[in-house]
Amino acid sequence: MHADETYMAMALDEARLAAQIGEVPIGAVVVCEGAVVARGHNRREIDHDPAGHAELIAIRQAASKLERWRLSDCTVYVTLEPCPMCAGLMHQARIARCVYATADPKAGALGTLYDLSDDERLNHRFEVSKGIHAEESSALLKEFFGQLRRGKS
Repeated sequence: MHADETYMAMALDEARLAAQIGEVPIGAVVVCEGAVVARGHNRREIDHDPAGHAELIAIRQAASKLERWRLSDCTVYVTLEPCPMCAGLMHQARIARCVYATADPKAGALGTLYDLSDDERLNHRFEVSKGIHAEESSALLKEFFGQLRRGKS
């Protein structure tokens, strides 16, 4: 469990970087064989890219660094439960495991609204762990959206 907390703390650092540039504070880290191989944070607004999600950025970076698209020995740590697009990418990349901090009641695709990690109709399943640093992740998101509502982003 200690490693999960360490890597999720790194993902939270990425989320804070997103907030600093006016993005929704979501961060991701990809770990392979005990080493961080990629990091990412949301960049949808700054890059004008609807696919600029933290997980997608980190997974692409990991595949590039490892020079392979199959990430079957990798774990993705992300501060918010992945959406259908990102969960689908995890399926396509054949990741071994996803660890997320807090559930997403509006778009969560790893157990909340859908569960793309364990759908027997798909050709790959992966392990999911949740709740690591959930309160901290949730607080970052609440603060960010609170500032938006108050007009202080």
